[in-house]
Amino acid sequence: MYSAEDIQNFLVLHLAKLINVTAEEIDPTENIENYGLHSAQAVVLVSQLEQLLGFQPSPRLLWNYPSIASISQRLAEDLITDSPQLPVLDLGAEVVLDPTIRPSAAYQGDVGAAKHIFLTGGTGYLGAFIIRDLLQKTPADIYCLVRAGSVKEAQEKLHKNLQSYSLWQEEFSSRIIPVVGDLSQPLLGMGAEQFQVLAGRIDAIYHSAALLNYVYPYSALKVANVLGTQEVLRLACLGQVKPVHYVSSVAVFESPFYAGKVVREQDEFEHWQGIYLGYSQTKWVAEKLVKVARDRGVPVTIYRPPLISGDSKTGICNTHDFINLMVKGCLQMGSFPDVDYMLDMSPVDYVSQAVVYLSRQQTSLGKAFHLQHPQPVALRSLVDWMSSFGLAVKLIPYEKWQAELISNAISVENPLYTLRPFLLERWSDRQLTIPDLYLQAHRPVISCEETLKALAGSSIVCPPLDIQLLLTYTSYLVKSGFLSLA
Repeated sequence: MYSAEDIQNFLVLHLAKLINVTAEEIDPTENIENYGLHSAQAVVLVSQLEQLLGFQPSPRLLWNYPSIASISQRLAEDLITDSPQLPVLDLGAEVVLDPTIRPSAAYQGDVGAAKHIFLTGGTGYLGAFIIRDLLQKTPADIYCLVRAGSVKEAQEKLHKNLQSYSLWQEEFSSRIIPVVGDLSQPLLGMGAEQFQVLAGRIDAIYHSAALLNYVYPYSALKVANVLGTQEVLRLACLGQVKPVHYVSSVAVFESPFYAGKVVREQDEFEHWQGIYLGYSQTKWVAEKLVKVARDRGVPVTIYRPPLISGDSKTGICNTHDFINLMVKGCLQMGSFPDVDYMLDMSPVDYVSQAVVYLSRQQTSLGKAFHLQHPQPVALRSLVDWMSSFGLAVKLIPYEKWQAELISNAISVENPLYTLRPFLLERWSDRQLTIPDLYLQAHRPVISCEETLKALAGSSIVCPPLDIQLLLTYTSYLVKSGFLSLA
């Protein structure tokens, strides 16, 4: 039987190896989040615990305790009681917006005439494309929140991110203005004076930033995703009220209550029970806060994308997102699970262009829009297309695929190794895995009819999920070195 001290020493040693520091530099009482672990490293740490304990703790249990000391104590207790308990979470009780956040007067402006735009998420994937489209479609200067040590470092981060997606255009550089701050800090990491100055300068806000991690629970993501949204709403109400364009997610409808039901853009989402991923839970609460602000008079527009795929023209994408990791891992295994799953991902250029266009229409204020792909295709179609290219890949029953995953994805060389907890673990009261939770029978039907009508006056059309788009994506993934089809 291992003591809490034994487990703590083990975790300190392996965390130090993961982040390339000495064990002496690890403070067991420090919040693990502050060490910058991403999902893959977290799963590796969990897997190493299996070597010590003889079983693999749930990532949910691991990340519901903020420090190595608290994790070690919890695991030591579990070894004695053999009954691990997760903290009870009531998402409804989390929807509390600071009562001081309310506009002093009604909004009288024109959403299409913004000259100074504040944007969060500019160093992320979707945020980079939103910057590109705002620069092309508006004359506005874009003030981008960046976590950095200096304005110069923030500028370099923005430049590097835009360049990585081939979006950098030198002629627009003077209109991209870095703002050093932190979404997870009060007043967005700025002093009160700078916060006030920024509030007086900007006339629109695009809140695209969110901490996305498939391992972290609600408690670890709340500060950035929920409290960060509150600070954005505070900025909107300081001085003259400013419209907020909030990028939410179709994940707000992940409760089993909506399974099989059609959910439309303006439908309410009161049910949260059964939403299991921490990220999805934070998006539910954060959008609720945005709606509370809307009811107080803040002009808001909400955009709910699904999983976001690559640029439909260039194929450029985030190679470390869930979609690409799954495809690469399954290709390495030579098999995909035969599950009733629909690919409803939307190309990033469609999402960003739709956000920018809709945000500039006065009729959009107060509404929500679904950026779901209007014509999703079955996962089986993707496998059929791959087979038609001569790739040795097949569909096999999910239980058999799980067994092959356990046997074959045994190191970080296979991207599925880092996703094993989500593909194998039973997450819900009904003992379903993540793929089970996303089967068509357990999902809502996301209607985007109203959104398509709102886009009808533009040239913005969601590209079909066909062989041509797949070829575009595959070409980029091979050219970038992410995939090898040899």
